[in-house]
Amino acid sequence: MADVKKTTKATAPKAEKAKKAVEVLTLDQLKEELVTRQNDHRESRRSHQMGELVNPHVLTVQRKSIARALTAIKQAETAAPKEEN
Repeated sequence: MADVKKTTKATAPKAEKAKKAVEVLTLDQLKEELVTRQNDHRESRRSHQMGELVNPHVLTVQRKSIARALTAIKQAETAAPKEEN
């Protein structure tokens, strides 16, 4: 009979996610990051139209990153009034 293969869980990705969750940015920092990501995405789209972009999957990753930044900003804005009251 074949030996049973045991798999182990990779703990490194979970640790990285937890580290990212702990990192707290101010609202101004989040907005600056959003502008930077939007500019990078705009530049990548231009290079894709010109045929210079090697990996078009970057566009999808950038769009999702922008959406995450917008979500973080929205959450920070809604949390700010609750803390003031």
